[in-house]
Amino acid sequence: MARHRALVTRVRRGMAKWPVAITGLVVLLLLGWVAWTWLGGVLERRAAAEANGCSDGQVVLRVAVTPSIAEPVRDAAQRWTDTTPVVDDACVRLEVQSVDSQTVLAGLTGQWDDSKLGAPPAAWLPDSTLWANRLTAQNNSLVSTAPQSIATSPVVLATQQPGADALASGNLVQWTDLPALTSAANGWAGYGKPQWGKFRLAVPDPATNPASALAIQSALAGATAQGVGPVTTDMLAQQGVKDLITKLANSRASGAPADTLDALDGLAKAADIGTASYSAVPVTEVDLYRRNLGKDGAPKPDKPLYEVGMGGASPAADFPFVTLSGSWINQTQNKAAQQFRDFVRQPAQQKLFAAAGLREGSTPDHPTDAVGMRWPALTQTLVPADATTTQDISASWTAAAVGNEVLSVLVDTSPAMGASGVNAVRGALTGEVNRAVSGSMGLWAYAAGLDGDKPYKQLVPVVRIDQSIDQLHTGIGKLNPASGSQLYSSVLAVYQSVLANYQNGKHNRVVVVVAGRNDGGLTLDQLHTQLGQLKDAKRPVPVNIIAVGPNTDHDQLSAIAQDTGGSLSSVQSGDGVDAALAQLLSTTN
Repeated sequence: MARHRALVTRVRRGMAKWPVAITGLVVLLLLGWVAWTWLGGVLERRAAAEANGCSDGQVVLRVAVTPSIAEPVRDAAQRWTDTTPVVDDACVRLEVQSVDSQTVLAGLTGQWDDSKLGAPPAAWLPDSTLWANRLTAQNNSLVSTAPQSIATSPVVLATQQPGADALASGNLVQWTDLPALTSAANGWAGYGKPQWGKFRLAVPDPATNPASALAIQSALAGATAQGVGPVTTDMLAQQGVKDLITKLANSRASGAPADTLDALDGLAKAADIGTASYSAVPVTEVDLYRRNLGKDGAPKPDKPLYEVGMGGASPAADFPFVTLSGSWINQTQNKAAQQFRDFVRQPAQQKLFAAAGLREGSTPDHPTDAVGMRWPALTQTLVPADATTTQDISASWTAAAVGNEVLSVLVDTSPAMGASGVNAVRGALTGEVNRAVSGSMGLWAYAAGLDGDKPYKQLVPVVRIDQSIDQLHTGIGKLNPASGSQLYSSVLAVYQSVLANYQNGKHNRVVVVVAGRNDGGLTLDQLHTQLGQLKDAKRPVPVNIIAVGPNTDHDQLSAIAQDTGGSLSSVQSGDGVDAALAQLLSTTN
């Protein structure tokens, strides 16, 4: 019996080995065959691409790039082209367009001018995520994937050489020092130059110059717990933070150019820093480097400006690669854009950006032909605000710097907006009231039968925000879901009211938050006719529209905005209204 059991045991062991071995061999052969077939297919497709122009033809990938980084991107593009990229069996031909970011944003959110710019891009590489934030605030469906940084460039101060030497001889100036330094009657005295008087800072328009916007954000970061950010929307409602914004806005150099490069030119041409109309300009390091050498298309200055590294949380332009989504972009172009993005983020291509005056983490190298540049080491980095807060900061700055906003807000409370949408709009308007440092606001709602037989009702007349916060809060609280949506009749009523109560010398405008279509009352043609009869060049009243959700007619809303010189923003839900409203209020259009 023992021998029998032993025999059975030996037989069972033999059966356990050879089937497993054979099975494993079969699996390996199958895997090898699959891998060889797949690799062969890839090689065949690449061979077809090279020999026959690709089985699916050629696809053009257009990338719009800010001029600051266009040269190294073109060099990287050539390297990528040399690899003969094939995506979805299509050859990819890459076109890099050097276009300033403001032009790209205006084209993507308005009408892209093919005659001047060529076909619209499938990807965008601006100098800062602030541009991507503005794009998503105006139309968040245009961004395909989350932006990824390609390189960075810190924001520094540019000044004449004597000014840089004076600042270097004293205590290191911090970003958070700027409100006090620029508002002091004799700011240069703290750096041994009392004869120069006031330290005047040029602050080119932060809505279109990211260096200014980031400098403002770093100046406010001192109010955060760690002193390095991020600034939040709640902070912007604190009186101390509002006072900082107002102080910095009121003490900036008056009459300075609204564009950073123009401001740099003006300072470089000034005979003496003591008599110049402004002492310094916030600018990205790479733009200062390019300006001093005339690499930005303008003549090289006779006297280069000098870089001043600032203490505290240093802001940086992050040059995000933004893959776009739109009717003009197909799936292959979208994949190709992502592949090119990944390619330029590889170490070999990153060296191209370092050689062009940008910062990237793998090397401390920088150009040697860098007159005026000091390439300071960065000890702290600003933690940037989120997308919505960046718009809120810009809106607060514009209110403090311009201070002439007269806003009449008309809110859709029809079923299309729904309870959640109305709640989100309430939150956005409450935040705007709490953060406001100046300006006036009135509030209207529209839906069926809100005021007798009228499909609209004024909840709060136009009042100064700082004197009427409680009244505005109460009115905002009266926004409640209702029925019906006579949009066109309501727009006309608000437009007529603004004209009747027009405040000369101020920026009077209407903001309409709409989620549904017009369902009665005036037709679009009738509204168009009456607006045309009411328009007065001496009393412009742009109608800015924020379209919420999928149930609006964008063509009709765009026509209303264009009739009045306004704009159209599009958000997917009520949660996007806060950023869209702040984006509107950060501009004077």
